[in-house]
Amino acid sequence: MNNSNYKIEELNMQLTEEWNDFVAKSKNATFLHNTNYMHYHIDRFNDCSLIIKKNEQIVALLPGNISENTVFYSHQGLTYGGLLITNDTKLPDVLEYFNIINRYLYDNKKVTKIVYKTIPYIYSNVPSQEDEYALFRLGAKRIACSASSTIIINNKIKISSLRKRKIKKSQSNQLNIQIDNEYEEFWNILKNNLEDRHGTKPVHSVEELKLLKKRFPNEIKLFSVYFNNECLAGALIYIVGKVAHVQYIASNDIGKQVSALDYLFNYLIEDVFNDMNYFDFGTSVEENGYKLNEGLIFQKEGFGARTVVYNHYEYYLEEVLK
Repeated sequence: MNNSNYKIEELNMQLTEEWNDFVAKSKNATFLHNTNYMHYHIDRFNDCSLIIKKNEQIVALLPGNISENTVFYSHQGLTYGGLLITNDTKLPDVLEYFNIINRYLYDNKKVTKIVYKTIPYIYSNVPSQEDEYALFRLGAKRIACSASSTIIINNKIKISSLRKRKIKKSQSNQLNIQIDNEYEEFWNILKNNLEDRHGTKPVHSVEELKLLKKRFPNEIKLFSVYFNNECLAGALIYIVGKVAHVQYIASNDIGKQVSALDYLFNYLIEDVFNDMNYFDFGTSVEENGYKLNEGLIFQKEGFGARTVVYNHYEYYLEEVLK
């Protein structure tokens, strides 16, 4: 390929419409790559998202930020970053895009290392693992592997007898499920869960969740379980194309006693999202994947979910450009 036909531009306010238009037609992008999502916390990151153009036409995007002055991440503020491409993109094109990106970051941004979060295959409309091959060619090292639990909706594995008993028990408790716009009750339960179990806080504040819900009303939905007007449990769902992804799960003590989450997930899988391709419970790991929360994954796998991985890689530019 002739590199003179290519150029890279950094995302700025004037280019957001072009960026979002390309995201909408990309074969592997999700609404998390839309600037209205990416930039809700732009003040936390030194954004360096890249637009790759050939003959003045956008051919690829790379969401990213620079941290520690010399490390490029794709992207620290997102569950996954990744090179965003279209159905017309071929494997040799992607190899060339990586070469151009590597040279640009090294020469113009003084970047020495790239940390790259791949997009799990369930979010792609068609096969889209060209970047995995490119990373292999670059000698990239896998540094994190997060195990998520996913159900193929039209090819479900039978749920466990324990989950069946829990669901049956929950159905006798007069629980009520509703799509909720009141995020405070759920967020407080979530906050207490994370503080008690892990000594951490939710990644998003309640104000940020409400902002994102306002920006993406069709893609972000909170399903809450109530009893006598009290919120017992809930799940915040990201609807990403044909994937229903559980972003947050939380239950208070009463909710646990009455199996509120079993009641909720059975309803979501069987009734609400039964026309989707996948129902993704989210990850059950800590410490870059080296620590598995066996209690958490036990419940998810009880519903018939099995593992899809979220991989993170790193490589050093001096090694690939020499």
